[in-house]
Amino acid sequence: MTVTTRFAPSPTGYLHVGNLRTALFNHLIARKAGGTFILRLDDTDPERSRPEYADAIQEDLEWLGITWDRVEKQSGRLDRYAEAADALRAAGRFYEAWETPTELDLKRKKQLNMGQPPVYDRAALKLSEDEKAALRAERGAGVWRFKLDHARIEWTDGILGDLSIDAASVSDPVLIRADGQVLYTLASVVDDTDMGITHVVRGSDHVTNTATQIQIMAALNHEAPAFAHHSLLTGPEGEALSKRLGTLSLRDLRAAGVEPMALLRHMARIGSSQPVEVAADLDELSEGFDLSHFGSAPTKFDVADLGALSARVLQDMPATAVMDDLRAAGVPDDLAEPVWAVARANISRRAEVADWWALFRDGATPLVAEEDRDFIAEAFALLPDPPYSDTTWAEWTTAVKDATGRKGKTLFMPLRKAVTGRERGPEMADVMRLLQVKPKL
Repeated sequence: MTVTTRFAPSPTGYLHVGNLRTALFNHLIARKAGGTFILRLDDTDPERSRPEYADAIQEDLEWLGITWDRVEKQSGRLDRYAEAADALRAAGRFYEAWETPTELDLKRKKQLNMGQPPVYDRAALKLSEDEKAALRAERGAGVWRFKLDHARIEWTDGILGDLSIDAASVSDPVLIRADGQVLYTLASVVDDTDMGITHVVRGSDHVTNTATQIQIMAALNHEAPAFAHHSLLTGPEGEALSKRLGTLSLRDLRAAGVEPMALLRHMARIGSSQPVEVAADLDELSEGFDLSHFGSAPTKFDVADLGALSARVLQDMPATAVMDDLRAAGVPDDLAEPVWAVARANISRRAEVADWWALFRDGATPLVAEEDRDFIAEAFALLPDPPYSDTTWAEWTTAVKDATGRKGKTLFMPLRKAVTGRERGPEMADVMRLLQVKPKL
């Protein structure tokens, strides 16, 4: 059996870090097993689905290197959903209901006041054919609900372990709206079975959906895939992340300079017992991926962690991987290798290489304490004009030491700050070798 997974986003907005976790887990499972990964666009809502969002979803995944074997669109499969609906009607598991949202809300409140679970009371099942016709004439088409078998629904979850849900505690789910729109619960069941999906990983907020979908699959004579539900992300203090997802879209992180591999390494490990892995690519990341290492507790996500992770990724990159960025910063091709070799250990975003090249090319605004001004003026007078070599820093500091008597930190730190305008950075011998102009006060 070929392992087949899917990622099924709705093209109604941009992908965020929560979506990425689901996409990545399913992708890694498929790639580790040499299986199939499907990108399935849940675009059955014609009013909210937009082609520009569908394009953006694919662009974001491509930026991360998450590839798919094929794309499926639910909007092109409406006939299959209609066939499944007819099969459920024929099996006596699908029924029409006409309650308004207000009526349903009143029923829920009454049930709660009586200490009963707020589930749909199946009043529509008691309607006569004449009563149904009258409601259809008065209110138009109703919604279509799946009639759950009131028994326990049990399965072994790939992350949460053995789960059991009493179907009597769940409302019969609406699978088709009154306007005819097929909802996720039915469309996903039909797609998963038709496409041979073997593993489904999604957020823990889908556990109840999974229970109802297992029964729908059984009613359609299909076997359920292996389900796993990962924990939901929270903010660094445990706060609900849902309120901040608008600022945590993948394109926002991309614009902020987060490295794709840094994000992937982080998302593949947080919430698990494994440390963040220094993986070169997704194939290497997939080799060590194992759902059994993940727990059920909410997982804290701090976007600030991505800066340090991006810096680690950049440190391992050769200049050939960032040539476009170096050229965009104005670095000449013949200096790309040495400039990158010096800058990469001192940046957390690719764009920051432009600051280092500007320093090498134009010099920096000296950072000089008032008590060091005379010392720096004397030191700069002892420095020859460029070009500089690998030995310039050692030769210059020796000359300054002999002339001023300064040594150690009182010699080297003021010179670093005066030359670079910074208190820390690369080895000064490397900086001097790349300087195109003589430093000046």
